[in-house]
Amino acid sequence: MKRLFDIAVALLAGLILLLPLLLTALLVKITSPGPVLYWSERVGRHNRLFKMPKFRSMRVGTPALATHLLDNPQAWLTPVGSFLRKSSLDELPQLWSILKGDMSLVGPRPALFNQHDLMALRTQYGVHELVPGLTGWAQINGRDELPIPQKVALDVQYLQRRSFWFDMKILILTFIKVVRHESVSH
Repeated sequence: MKRLFDIAVALLAGLILLLPLLLTALLVKITSPGPVLYWSERVGRHNRLFKMPKFRSMRVGTPALATHLLDNPQAWLTPVGSFLRKSSLDELPQLWSILKGDMSLVGPRPALFNQHDLMALRTQYGVHELVPGLTGWAQINGRDELPIPQKVALDVQYLQRRSFWFDMKILILTFIKVVRHESVSH
């Protein structure tokens, strides 16, 4: 049922957000050289690598690190990068990953391929068995501000509590946080 819900919502969201998707793509293209999409190598279910699309908010050549690990991340942003991140518009192309089955609407956020400490803890606690999500329990409880052990503890809570209604709660809380610009990376 979760997979069917993911597909239905991703298709509906894609149709509703078609104009914002096209406008965002155009905005990225005209404000900085390089491709519109950035294909980030991420860790999926069972620690399998996949390519996750995002609207490019960083300059071409930015090191493949979590943003909070970059020295002076502001220096790497494109002219519209801060806006894309603050509004979470950079995440919209991940609807493709949901349709493809690499991601779900709700689950632990997919780790970067080089976040070995995060992957090891997730594997230790069985979180790697889950399909990663566009949003998750850790994202609405702190996002990138959380230390890795705390993030994994929240991922474990999700693993233990997962249900359709818990997913709905997470989706609603995510929407509220995005609208209020709370705990969003800049």
